[in-house]
Amino acid sequence: MNIVAIFIGGGLGSLCRYALSKCTSVYFTSYFAYATLFSNVLSTLILASFVYFFQEKMGLNDTWKFFVITGFCGGFSTFSTFSFETFEMLKNGQSLLAIINVLLSVFCCLFILYILYKTGTASSS
Repeated sequence: MNIVAIFIGGGLGSLCRYALSKCTSVYFTSYFAYATLFSNVLSTLILASFVYFFQEKMGLNDTWKFFVITGFCGGFSTFSTFSFETFEMLKNGQSLLAIINVLLSVFCCLFILYILYKTGTASSS
């Protein structure tokens, strides 16, 4: 059952990432990797919310964990695309844009994890 949950979650995550990419390209036209940044930040928000709020409080079993964390968030976020797009920026002489991409992506995701962790641990005390 866990394999099916991962399969379905991963497919849904990948479809959501594709839809986000299409929507983002309509509103943002530049060399910056907005779609990847947004998908990674949203995936981190979903993953941290699930881990720190929903999983234990709702008593969800491992199948849900595999569906959300491994499946959906794994399909929705993308380190390989982030790496590729950052490398392309560097290759095209857009070093400042590449550095901003790395710093913004890492900082935003870690900040979300920190805030939700603090909020989750404060509410469980």
